[in-house]
Amino acid sequence: MAKKSYKFLCVSSYFKGEDFLRACKAEGNTVYLVTAEKLRNEPWPWESIDEVYYVPETDSADWNMDNLINSIAYKMRSIHFDRFVALDDFDVEKVARLREQFRVPGMGDTTSRYFRDKLAMRVKAQMEGVPVPPFSPLFNDAAVNAYADQVAPPWMIKPRSEASAVGIRKIHNREQLWQVLHELGDDRHKYLIEKFAPGSVFHVDAITYKGKVVFSRVSRYLDTPFEVAHGGGVFRSQTCDFKEPAYKKLTALNKKLMKAFGMEYSASHTEFIGNEADGSFYFLETSSRVGGANLAEMVEAASGINLWKEWARVETAMVSGRPYTLPEDRQKQAGIVVSLSRYEHPDSSSFNDPEIVWRMQKPWHIGLIVMADDSNRIGELLDGYTERIRDGFHASAPAPDKSP
Repeated sequence: MAKKSYKFLCVSSYFKGEDFLRACKAEGNTVYLVTAEKLRNEPWPWESIDEVYYVPETDSADWNMDNLINSIAYKMRSIHFDRFVALDDFDVEKVARLREQFRVPGMGDTTSRYFRDKLAMRVKAQMEGVPVPPFSPLFNDAAVNAYADQVAPPWMIKPRSEASAVGIRKIHNREQLWQVLHELGDDRHKYLIEKFAPGSVFHVDAITYKGKVVFSRVSRYLDTPFEVAHGGGVFRSQTCDFKEPAYKKLTALNKKLMKAFGMEYSASHTEFIGNEADGSFYFLETSSRVGGANLAEMVEAASGINLWKEWARVETAMVSGRPYTLPEDRQKQAGIVVSLSRYEHPDSSSFNDPEIVWRMQKPWHIGLIVMADDSNRIGELLDGYTERIRDGFHASAPAPDKSP
C-alpha cells in the first residue's frame, strides 16, 4: 500500500532549508513554500517543491501577517495543510501564529516565545533552574537603575527577537547605558540588558522527537559570533571531544532545557557560555531551527547526520504516526572556518589537506570544513587556516544594527 502524502507548508523569509525541502519531498509529501518575492530567483530545489507562494516586497523586513493569514485562508479552501514549518529563526513566530489561527498541530505562540524571544527564554530558564547571566527587561526606569546598582558592568544590550549577534551592544557604564536607551526610544521594550559573561561560547545542535533529544552534538566557537560580527574576525567552530567535561555537562543541560521549554519535535540550536574559572555554564539562547553559518555542514561532517534531513523525517514521522529511527552517528571530529573574502571568487586550492571535506561556494566568501578522528588535529588545521586566510583572503564589513 502506498504511503499517504501529507501536505507541508514551509515558510522561509531567507534562502535556506534546501535539504529540508528535498528530504520532505523524498518522504512522499507534497511540499509548498512561502518565501519573499526578492528570493524568487534563488536556486531553490524546484524539483522538490510542488507550489510556491511569494510575499510581496515591502519597506519593512516584517511581513504583513494579516495579509499572510488571509492568503493562507484562501488556499485552505482547496488545500488541507497538515503541517506548517518555519525554516528560519525569523519565521518561528509567523508560523506559530499560523498554527494558532488554523489549529494545525505544532508549536504555538507561547512555546514559540521560548525559542525566539530572548527575554522569555531567560525568564523561563531561570524559573526551571537553568543558570543564566543576571538580566533585566528594560520596561521600567527604576528597575533598570536597580539592576545597574546591583550588577557591575560591562553589560550587553540585546534585541529580544533578532538572530545571531545582530543589534547587540556592549555597555561599559551607566551613562552609556542611558544614552543607548534614549537612542532606542519607543523600541526600548524590544530589548533586554544582561551581564557580560566572559568565557568560551558553546553550541548544542540537536534533534528532538516525541519530547526526547535523540541526537545532539556539542561544539565550541573558537571566536564568538559577537567578536566576529563586531570585530571583523574569522568565524570558527569545532566539535568538542567526547571526553571533555563540557560535552557531558552541556548534553545533559540541553536535554533539561528542551524539556523545560516544551520542545516536542524539531531541530534546535542552543548556546551556552562556560565559566573557565569554576567549570559552570550559563544559558545564552536557543532556537527551534537548524543552526546557521554552515554549522549544519560541520555537524554532518562529524556525525554523518544531516540535521535538515532528519528534521524533515521527524516532522513526517509525527504527522504520519510512523516510527522514526536516527541514523548511526559516526562520531568523528570536525571544524569550520569561514571569512569574508576580498576576492569575489577566492581560489582555495592551496588548502589541500586530506581532512578537508567541504569548501564554501559563495561569492566574496572563503570557507572550509575539516574532519578527522583526533580533535587536536582539527584544532591544528583551523589555527593554520585562520592565519593563512587572514593574510591572503580576509575582508571585513560592519555588523548590521538589525536584520535586513
